[in-house]
Amino acid sequence: MSTTSRPMLEVRGLNAYYGKSHILQGVDFHVGEGEIVSLLGRNGVGRSTTCKAIMGDVTPHGSVVFKGEEIAGRKPHEIARRGLGYVPENRDIFPTLTVRQNLLLGQKHARREGRWKMNDMFEMFSNLRERADTPGGVLSGGEQQMLTMCRALMGDPDLIMIDEPTEGLAPKMVEQVARLLETIASRGLSILLVEQKLTIALNISHRVYVMGHGHMVFEGTPDELRSNEQVRKEWLEV
Repeated sequence: MSTTSRPMLEVRGLNAYYGKSHILQGVDFHVGEGEIVSLLGRNGVGRSTTCKAIMGDVTPHGSVVFKGEEIAGRKPHEIARRGLGYVPENRDIFPTLTVRQNLLLGQKHARREGRWKMNDMFEMFSNLRERADTPGGVLSGGEQQMLTMCRALMGDPDLIMIDEPTEGLAPKMVEQVARLLETIASRGLSILLVEQKLTIALNISHRVYVMGHGHMVFEGTPDELRSNEQVRKEWLEV
């Protein structure tokens, strides 16, 4: 994917606050059409808050342009209807509803199917097919993560923000999630990935940003980050 293509998402001068704490301090970045962009950094630097501010879950101060339209200040459901999907890190499923019911709730238009059908989800994750009529609350952590991602896809987004999808998952499940991300991108969706595991982010991303203390400290390709030991040591390594 060429980084010169039209930006799907363009964030400029984004600030956000929790009470008197100034969390985001002039965040600038963009995600192009069909591009996988990873947002890296240590815990607490503002990566999750960036997603929440874009989605309207935290009040944004600054510019958030999605598909050519300013969305900063709109309500989360209005933003979602415009084609921006969001998978939060807390695996926000409905525990008493079955897998199938959770997926149906994700559909943007109840009467017509989008690019992603329920059968697509079951083909990608046979675990979900086997547990289609099982309440979401009894699924394993990895299965719940799959379900959250698949439910977001059922909303037929043009760009999907995914926050820490591999957190706490077994290695085998991590591989499945990485394959799903590549499958999503192969269908032309843009992805903004917040990820702690450097290997996954560098393997599947077109570009990466590194965040430190509420603003971006690096932008480049995975290869450029691999070769920049100073940035990795100062902003990523524990």
